[in-house]
Amino acid sequence: MAAATMAPSSSHPTVAVLFLLAAATLAFHFSVVVAVDPKCQCQGANGCRGLGINYGTLGDDLPSASRSVQLLRAAGAGALKIYDANADILRALAGTGIPVSVMVPNEAIPSLASSRAAADDWVAGNLAPHVPATRVVHLLVGNEVLSNRALAGSTWRGIVPAMGNLHRALRARGIHKVKLGTTLAMDALSASYPPSAGAFRGDIAESVVRPLLRFLNATRSSYFVDAYPYFAWAASRGAISRDYALFQGAPSSRYVDPGTGLTYTNLLDQMLDAVVAAMGRLGYGGVKLAVAETGWPSGGDAGEEAGANVRNAATYNRNLAARMSKNPGTPARPKAKIPMFLFSLYNEDQKPGAGTERHWGLYYPNETKVYEVDLTGQRSYPPAGDTDDSTPAWCVLAGGGKAANETAAAAALEYACRQGSGTCDAIQPGGACHEPDALDAHASYAFNAYWQQFRTAGGTCFFNGLAETTTKDPSHGSCKFASSLD
Repeated sequence: MAAATMAPSSSHPTVAVLFLLAAATLAFHFSVVVAVDPKCQCQGANGCRGLGINYGTLGDDLPSASRSVQLLRAAGAGALKIYDANADILRALAGTGIPVSVMVPNEAIPSLASSRAAADDWVAGNLAPHVPATRVVHLLVGNEVLSNRALAGSTWRGIVPAMGNLHRALRARGIHKVKLGTTLAMDALSASYPPSAGAFRGDIAESVVRPLLRFLNATRSSYFVDAYPYFAWAASRGAISRDYALFQGAPSSRYVDPGTGLTYTNLLDQMLDAVVAAMGRLGYGGVKLAVAETGWPSGGDAGEEAGANVRNAATYNRNLAARMSKNPGTPARPKAKIPMFLFSLYNEDQKPGAGTERHWGLYYPNETKVYEVDLTGQRSYPPAGDTDDSTPAWCVLAGGGKAANETAAAAALEYACRQGSGTCDAIQPGGACHEPDALDAHASYAFNAYWQQFRTAGGTCFFNGLAETTTKDPSHGSCKFASSLD
């Protein structure tokens, strides 16, 4: 995810920044959820008032769907978004009144676009069995499809036809309260600074986005955007004030858009108003806006992903909840209702990529809280603990240094040693780290040697879940492990 924007800083109030919105310090705040208010129902249009939450399932031993519904209600979530038509989750939501938005997989779009029968079959098999007991309010056709240029030929122009066929299939079955949409990242924009200059990319503006906006306008649906101030701040810390990204910027950090004269007090509003301006540039400035994903990671690869910690995650989500409880809208759309979904319900340990990918959740899989947060924005909390991004870090075998899968660990060790020059010399016979001559010890050394050598070029401490970062020095005797600060 990438888009250009500007953000104020305490020292550089008008510095252009490149958003590197890629798809979050370890958390030590454990508060077990032991009770849920059984009367917390969401009946009626105004019954659910808290921020929405995204419920992903890429994790080991996640709680059941029914228990997950209890947990999201305990956090004060006002709505839910799921990444497929998961029957267990939809059944667990039956009778709760919680509004749910259901995503249609990217790979289903071509067939749904080309065949009304396929759309009818999809609705019949995935949605009809759960409605109206489960309150489905949106079908979101595809997830950030326009960010994947490999799908340009096969899928991009199919988004709106697929939405149209699903719309007809829903109406044919008497389902009239489900709106259609799709989720797009900020990189759908070619410009976003100042917000009033927001514009869609030239390769999609006329061929895809204009038809999309026409459909959304005609059906009174919303443009769903994934907007992450964290990535912009992390990529350009010298130009963006962290407090400005966390909704607590000083008056001196406010930014005035020269095109409109509107004053901005936080980075998220800038991002959203850039989308508003881009829609207006195509003649659809009145289309409603919704935020499909936002949030801040509570952890990441130690020593590498600055600002990904519990304090910042708690601060962002608490401030966002408190802010949205007052329905402020944005400077360009004051008092506009903007549905907003935090990412995510759980830390999902099976997500690949950088460490932040596995640290966006409000809960650990064992149901303990990563930090306290009330998604209704009504509670106040003492400050969350902070972390020091300058602490040295190492990459070691996960699970306390004992390989759960020796075959996989051996393969990962071999891979790491093949990369670079001299990566594993120290664990060869006669090397300073050869002893103990054991798979576990050698894997930790190899993982760390690989990570320290390649992390600045995109190498991660993951190895398909076999590795993790630590701030405890694994060096022993004459065997020295390089650290992230070396």
